[in-house]
Amino acid sequence: MSGLNDKQGAAVQCTEGPLLLLAGAGSGKTRVLTHRIAYLIEQGVNPYHILAITFTNKAAGEMRERVDRIVSYGAESVWVSTFHALCVRILRRYIERLDYDNNFTIYDSDDQKAVVKNCLKKLNMDPKQYPERMIISEISKAKERFVSPDEYDREASGQYRKMQIAKVYREYQHRLKQSNALDFDDLLYKTVELFQFHPDVLKQYQNRFRYIMVDEYQDTNHIQFLLIKQLASESRNLCVVGDDDQSIYKFRGANIYNILNFEEEYPEAKVIKLEQNYRSSGNILKAANGVIANNTGRKEKALWTKAEEGEKVQFSLYDTEYQEAEGTVREIMRQHNEEQRPYNDFAILYRTNAQSRLFEEKLLMHNIPYKIVGGQNFYGRKEVKDLICYLKVIDNGMDDMAVRRIVNVPKRGIGATSIDKIQAYADTYDMSLLDAMYEAENVPGLNRAAAKVAGFTNLIADLRDMLQEGIFLSEIYDSVLEKTGYWEELVAENTDESEARMENLTELKNKIVKYEQEAEEPTLSGLLEEIALVAEVDDIQESEEKVLLMTLHSAKGLEFSCVFLGGMEDRLFPSGMALDSDDPDAIEEERRLCYVGITRAKEKLFLSAARQRMMRGKTDYNPISRFVKEIPQDVISMNGEGSFAIKRQNQALLEAKETLNRRSASVTGKPYSLGTTSGNKPAFGKEFKVERLQVDYEVGDRVRHVKFGEGTVTALVSGGRDYEVTVEFDNAGVKRMFASFAKLKKISD
Repeated sequence: MSGLNDKQGAAVQCTEGPLLLLAGAGSGKTRVLTHRIAYLIEQGVNPYHILAITFTNKAAGEMRERVDRIVSYGAESVWVSTFHALCVRILRRYIERLDYDNNFTIYDSDDQKAVVKNCLKKLNMDPKQYPERMIISEISKAKERFVSPDEYDREASGQYRKMQIAKVYREYQHRLKQSNALDFDDLLYKTVELFQFHPDVLKQYQNRFRYIMVDEYQDTNHIQFLLIKQLASESRNLCVVGDDDQSIYKFRGANIYNILNFEEEYPEAKVIKLEQNYRSSGNILKAANGVIANNTGRKEKALWTKAEEGEKVQFSLYDTEYQEAEGTVREIMRQHNEEQRPYNDFAILYRTNAQSRLFEEKLLMHNIPYKIVGGQNFYGRKEVKDLICYLKVIDNGMDDMAVRRIVNVPKRGIGATSIDKIQAYADTYDMSLLDAMYEAENVPGLNRAAAKVAGFTNLIADLRDMLQEGIFLSEIYDSVLEKTGYWEELVAENTDESEARMENLTELKNKIVKYEQEAEEPTLSGLLEEIALVAEVDDIQESEEKVLLMTLHSAKGLEFSCVFLGGMEDRLFPSGMALDSDDPDAIEEERRLCYVGITRAKEKLFLSAARQRMMRGKTDYNPISRFVKEIPQDVISMNGEGSFAIKRQNQALLEAKETLNRRSASVTGKPYSLGTTSGNKPAFGKEFKVERLQVDYEVGDRVRHVKFGEGTVTALVSGGRDYEVTVEFDNAGVKRMFASFAKLKKISD
């Protein structure tokens, strides 16, 4: 019990019955869990009867080490495990009850894709309409809800697309069963199923695990909730530890109501709040409390600390996102040089992966070592490299490596064997790979693949013609996305991963537009040269002392001396999707994400926003994030301007608009167009909007697409400045696409 505060001590000693431990950020929850295990053993509980569950192997390993260190005798008998590892051990012993062999195989994501691909082929379903990743995502969501293929089919009644997915789900499970294989979702699903239909097996594990502890309970999904409920239903000695204010993984299936409704599920539960923080200064905690207090769907609590108040939170409002990145990096340089802070004291956090580009470029420019956590650097991401390679081939057909990368991206049916035959032909006649492709009909053994290669070379020729005609680089980039089908494929995939890739591709367009605006004579060669120089990271010396860059989601569970949180503008953070959503929890989840970001900081917290920011190749003017305005005024310093920075925002936006007009006019000959309110006055603040795309068709109208021909509009969904349109084409089937790329023409009645 030594070293524990009163609330921590109470949590350790509360051993019988359900216990909800609301552990705020930095409140020492892992310490409480490990000491609670030691206390149980000290009170005579057999270590064999204790189960501790967490989410990641790393967290389980750390808890295992702490338990071994604190508990000497019997520590090895305590089960410390992740959900998946627990289920594997149970299924290895009893899965034959479900007509599987005990030596079942566990399929990874690549295995899943291969199975789904075969299922689609057998069912004669178009993988472009039903992308493998989308199918896998839908099946995963069904399993998280403990919904079988038959139940999914019943739910899909009357919904054609879901009925088709149900067919794939059923075939997918059939093939897994034939192969005696489980995917990761099956590990939980089959364990719950085993317990449901074989109560004698459940009874054995209920007797085994008399004391159960679950960490990060706010991140559990429905199937995990069911599993824990089954195991704890006998003894009811269940201790769940979590923080509803840090529930930020809804997109992964996490259900915040598991923790919010714990007392409804267990009416006799005791609730203990761990509110003393051992990480952050007083002002940082006041800022976090001020923001999260605006959420209604939460358990009431407030973090506090015995530490000093510390420095105020610093907020800076920059003119542009480029100045924001430069200002952030210069502040890091100042503290490194003047305060002798090592670079690994600093973390730059952001809402979306695409925001990393500018910070990376500025860090490289100033020769500051950095590391991207949870992802590659911006120009190393697959989708970004793919599109840069398209631009390289348009600019220089001699780049065989770039040609090889994109010739079958997206898939065109040009396999490695065909490419090898073309390469052999090119080597024989001493020509580039692309030139050899232009002579595909002469390549021995190419046969039917020659027509597919011709389709690729015709595409490149069309794009090169656009370059020769002097068309803007940004428009050529748009054409690459549209004509290749790359963007359409990501839209059809409709997963969190594809959405992140689309954000990265729009950020690459921002780079191109900015280059067009600033270069005296913008050329494709000049653009690629600038990107190559920025993307080159070989000169950075390897060292553990690096500035860390990561998304807010990746930052959960980490802590840093100095945190920079960029992009604090409405429609970026909180996201536009959350602001436009009908789900009231959408904004609350964004606010929880902000709370997580703030509480990563130990000593210093820097927030920043930009008056204007390029998004999707156009300049947006968005208000300062509502989350900044929710921070108590006495703990935030607004870059020497105080609340004046917010009050003057409308005027600042007007000045930024005038600046953009001048720049835009110099490039395009036309001023940038803004939305207006009644009276023809520029609309700023809450009413301010950039002019949105207009379409002249609606659901039910007949339209024509340059590639897919004629069809009928079946859905039209607003997405901020663009529309997502679904068309059932007469010959090409159902397609989903963005209106700006589709360029559909309404067919007159």
